[in-house]
Amino acid sequence: MKYTVDSMRTAPETYAWSRFGQPEYTNWLDESMSWKETCYIGDWSFLWQHRFTGPDALRLFSDITVNSYKKFDIGQSKHAIHTNKDGKVIHEGVLTRFGEEEFVVHGRGGFWAAFNLERGGYDARGTKEDWFIFQVSGPNAVKVLHELTDSRDLLEAKYMHVVPITVAGHSIYALRQGMAGEVGFELQGPKEIAQEIYNAVLEAGKVHGIRKLGGRVALINHLEACFPTIATDYIPAIFDEDMAEYLEYFRAAMPAFAQPAYIAGSYDGQDISEYYRSPVELGWGKVVNTEHEFLGRVALTAEKAFPNRVIRTLEWNGEDVADVQASLFQEGDHYDFMEMPRDQRGFMWADRVEIDGQLVGVATSRGYSYYFRKMLSLATVDVEHSEPGTEVTVIWGAPGHPQKAIRAIVRPAPYKTDKSRGDLLATV
Repeated sequence: MKYTVDSMRTAPETYAWSRFGQPEYTNWLDESMSWKETCYIGDWSFLWQHRFTGPDALRLFSDITVNSYKKFDIGQSKHAIHTNKDGKVIHEGVLTRFGEEEFVVHGRGGFWAAFNLERGGYDARGTKEDWFIFQVSGPNAVKVLHELTDSRDLLEAKYMHVVPITVAGHSIYALRQGMAGEVGFELQGPKEIAQEIYNAVLEAGKVHGIRKLGGRVALINHLEACFPTIATDYIPAIFDEDMAEYLEYFRAAMPAFAQPAYIAGSYDGQDISEYYRSPVELGWGKVVNTEHEFLGRVALTAEKAFPNRVIRTLEWNGEDVADVQASLFQEGDHYDFMEMPRDQRGFMWADRVEIDGQLVGVATSRGYSYYFRKMLSLATVDVEHSEPGTEVTVIWGAPGHPQKAIRAIVRPAPYKTDKSRGDLLATV
């Protein structure tokens, strides 16, 4: 199948929230406050998992990621990023070391690793896993988990490290992370005990105000905390001719009706590669280690030295946003519908960012933050226009449709103060 920008503008046949369970459990306004006031449990079990073992398993990851593994302790997790020859992100995800020669990848990156393993002559083995992944995050998250387990390891967990804990009589792992910009853990284990673990967390969380996190609001925390997401903030760099074999390999893992990515918004790219992003553009430059060989090393070495674009938050003007919604109640042409709190179809919704009519960036991940009472987006912005406080214009409306110029202000990313690395003992 030949993919083009036009073919990717076809709406998917499902809703993105379906991956997270129900769209809402209480309601999305209530649920969006959970990671600021109490805590939530959210289901990320849709992520793929692959296990890699053997003497060359670590060498495999060193060869295919931008990361350094000079220090990679057992129990440590890394944000593993894979790039193409031009330094654009193919996939990324969480890589955890469970033993000297044992690693598990959460996310699409497991397919890229398996693909390279089969073709690279490595002394290693790869198998697919089926785990549950439950995020428990927010000011009360540690209180909830502390009621479930008396493990001292939990309270002493380092950021991006897993610790073994026992919940409902089952031994599982808790990865300390902070996707909501708050103290949080990902509970991980075999899918067959998932419901028992989920129920136990909910029961322990009742007195602490826990909420089930529905799909409508699940990625608002990624927006507020600036965690760019594949197929939402960038298209995976797998559509070039030199990636044709891998694209076919990856497509085999997807439902027959689905595409690897979908595109919407006012940015009218002529080639899919215009929707690719580098780790530097996405704010992950610190992870890129250019002292070892990997695909895209030359391009990323140059970009780290002289970046063209950086990631920022955009704060959209509320009156202009209201005009878009009001147009639906007026006669004649109206603007494209602006989903609240964010797009639910799984598009990379890419909108032009302009100053005096000139393109200076691309906005993605647009969503409404009930906590801040703001319409926000992430954006990759030209360095010279990236200073917080800079006034820009976002163009709303697909090419050929009525378009609205929405005033916006450049703000830092993350927009919300990051509290994810706080003292765990202080939260109990």
